[in-house]
Amino acid sequence: MIELGLARITALLRNTPQTWKAIHVAGTNGKGSICAYIHAMLRVNRLSCGRFTSPHLIHRWDCIAINESAVSEHQFRHFEELVKRRNEEQGLGASEFELLAATAFEIFEAEKVDFAVIEVGLGGSLDATNVLKHKTVTVISKIGLDHQSFLGNTLEEIALQKAGIIRPGVPCVVDASNPPSVLDVVRSHAASVGASLKPVEVQSADLRGPIREKLEPHQQQNLLCAYEAFQLAYPTHGMPKADLLDVGAHAVWPGRLQTISIQRLTGRVEPILLDGAHNPQSAAVLSAFVENRLRADGKPVTWVLAASAGKDISEILKVLLREGDKVAVVEFGAVDGMPWVSAMNSATILQIVDKIGITVSAKQDTKADIMAGLRWASEESRDGPLVIAGSLYLVSDILKLLRDRS
Repeated sequence: MIELGLARITALLRNTPQTWKAIHVAGTNGKGSICAYIHAMLRVNRLSCGRFTSPHLIHRWDCIAINESAVSEHQFRHFEELVKRRNEEQGLGASEFELLAATAFEIFEAEKVDFAVIEVGLGGSLDATNVLKHKTVTVISKIGLDHQSFLGNTLEEIALQKAGIIRPGVPCVVDASNPPSVLDVVRSHAASVGASLKPVEVQSADLRGPIREKLEPHQQQNLLCAYEAFQLAYPTHGMPKADLLDVGAHAVWPGRLQTISIQRLTGRVEPILLDGAHNPQSAAVLSAFVENRLRADGKPVTWVLAASAGKDISEILKVLLREGDKVAVVEFGAVDGMPWVSAMNSATILQIVDKIGITVSAKQDTKADIMAGLRWASEESRDGPLVIAGSLYLVSDILKLLRDRS
């Protein structure tokens, strides 16, 4: 169950000083990538760094990292138990995410990190991560329509929730490719709390040839937002901008335009694309990549798709699918530590595919049998493009299957 609010986590962390400097990142899309880029820039400057992102992809503890590695299960469970005991003793009734965020912050404190890069879980103003005590810079990435039941039904309402992470006297970096109405909301809120605002947009001179060729436009935008945030957080670094951008560009962020091999699962030799696109905006980004990089020879794309229950996926499917594509629909499994998340019935996804007016040449419903869906897609696609998308929880299940077969 999702319960927004700061009272419970404030009580949980009342005696935790949070001596580290926090870089707080909110937004609908791109915030995880921005966190990865900033983290890489901090590490190349030999600064100790924690990172907290969500959701986890394989284990609950892999969303908490110290320097280059996820924390160990032993360390995670030690601090989780400490936090849970505190929650019970005080009768707080903290949510799963609040317990997770508090566990991360306790680990960062114990490790005495210099910086921690923190991704907002949901929204901003009432998200558990907004309990941060020592923000050095905030970042607002690209904003789109998602989680409307919690954040509002318009981009402007959602933007105001995201802007709630801004603090007096703490500079805020914002993705300037957001619509003008969104930028107006963020600008107005920053002014009202007394924070400077740094809008960031890609300039032709910003990125060298290899980086420009490697990264899609939205990745370039995220990278430059990360650079500006790093520059504000650690202005004495002394590294050339081009070198920092190169470091960020080589940071790996799983499940986002990730090329992987599933040969040991299905025998397919050709690599496939894995992406957690789960709202219309991220689907548009994925679609642009597929159009430019995978559809060039005219072959249809074979998709393996899942979605979270309750999500309106018709717009996502309209953006992704083309006439003649092939579709396997599946259901991801239970999500550890997130009991409120469940998969959309796969038959429902197929019904929506039928309703949107795009004729696919083949379709298959393998329900919760993801391996069967992968095998069918591998056979149908032959050597053509194959893309897995629709949910980060599906990404998680694919990565677990690969781990188990390694």
